[in-house]
Amino acid sequence: MSLKIAIQGIESSFHDLAVQQLFPNQNVELLPCSSFDNVAGSLSDFSADLGVIAIENTIAGSILPNYNLIDSKNLKILDETFLTIEMYLMALQGETIHSIDEVHSHPVALQQCKEYLQRLQPHCKVIEGKDTASEAKRIKENGLKGVAAIAGKQVAEKYGLQILDKNIQTIKDNKTRFVVIGRETAENASERNKATLKFQLGHEVGSLASVLQLLSTFGINLTKIQSFPIEGSPWQYSFFIDVLYEDQVLFAEVTNVLEKAVKKLKVLGTYKQNLNNAPSQLNRQLVHGK
Repeated sequence: MSLKIAIQGIESSFHDLAVQQLFPNQNVELLPCSSFDNVAGSLSDFSADLGVIAIENTIAGSILPNYNLIDSKNLKILDETFLTIEMYLMALQGETIHSIDEVHSHPVALQQCKEYLQRLQPHCKVIEGKDTASEAKRIKENGLKGVAAIAGKQVAEKYGLQILDKNIQTIKDNKTRFVVIGRETAENASERNKATLKFQLGHEVGSLASVLQLLSTFGINLTKIQSFPIEGSPWQYSFFIDVLYEDQVLFAEVTNVLEKAVKKLKVLGTYKQNLNNAPSQLNRQLVHGK
């Protein structure tokens, strides 16, 4: 029985590569989606077992709408992996950089190549598309002359496009963090040592400092903090944080204390830190709690 995984994009996209890195030895059926919202929707209606979405990049930063999407759809982060991203400029055979009038790609990919694209302008128009691989596929299938896409090398190979330039990302050591999202599973809780939390604070002076001090006191290592505007409440913010912990019981106690110290607290997921990009231990049985 295959594991059905929803991604934003199509085969050969970076999301597809992230799935391959996470589940190299499992029978996986990809469910391509046109948006991150559709990935979440496929989990809500049980048409997919898991979703894999990008959450942050070393150049573009956090993809904040995806944090909010996980929260609003009541999904959980179950695992993570990190993918080295190398961007290539590609077009139909016979094209050159000087013959290109338009460059298409996903907005985040374009942002990662901002400095390179500035050198191509003003004669070259930059256009946001659905995702990296889909834009390349469209160029090939429609024979679009004068149009280039930015995507991974594997996309050029898949669709027979000519590589016009390579490693065009602004920072050469460019990595994207992808997370596995889905419905909560209680399996392997003892192996978890990382969590993503969301909380809201009051307007008391020092309220954020108090939260950070609480984490420090109990040996909880804060690895990331990001603010996000609260819809309908001007100048008020939620905070998304990533933390590392060593003791599951202590972490549970800390979250109980933290819940009393903030206005609202939500655990968006507890999982195992995966800097070494180990294959995921999740499978269909765990997702359904069987």
